[in-house]
Amino acid sequence: QVQLVESGGGLVQAGGSLRLSCSASGRTFSGFTKSWAWFRQAPGKVRDIVAAINWNGGNTYYADSVKGRFTISRDNAKNTVYLQMNSLKPEDTAVYYCACRTGLNIGTYSHEYDDWGQGTQVTVSS
Repeated sequence: QVQLVESGGGLVQAGGSLRLSCSASGRTFSGFTKSWAWFRQAPGKVRDIVAAINWNGGNTYYADSVKGRFTISRDNAKNTVYLQMNSLKPEDTAVYYCACRTGLNIGTYSHEYDDWGQGTQVTVSS
């Protein structure tokens, strides 16, 4: 069984930065066979993809709303994925979830991901 644990959320003023981390554990977990993504869900809204990264970091995807502000990266040796969030806006306020899937390519829909973290709250004040 895979366990994903997010950290790094919190309260920040608009224009500030946060770095989210998501670490995976599990007896048979191997980051080299996984693609990762960050999703977010604001109250009353659906869960949307924020960013995704393929197995070796050679391919990434960003939602239009975060392009140029957020950066996804991964460290396979540590089974960890990161989301660096800069120039944060109040509309970035949401619960952020990391997810992983077995496969070498990026997925952009939540149903493509097998394992999920519990979520971490990000609140951006104006």
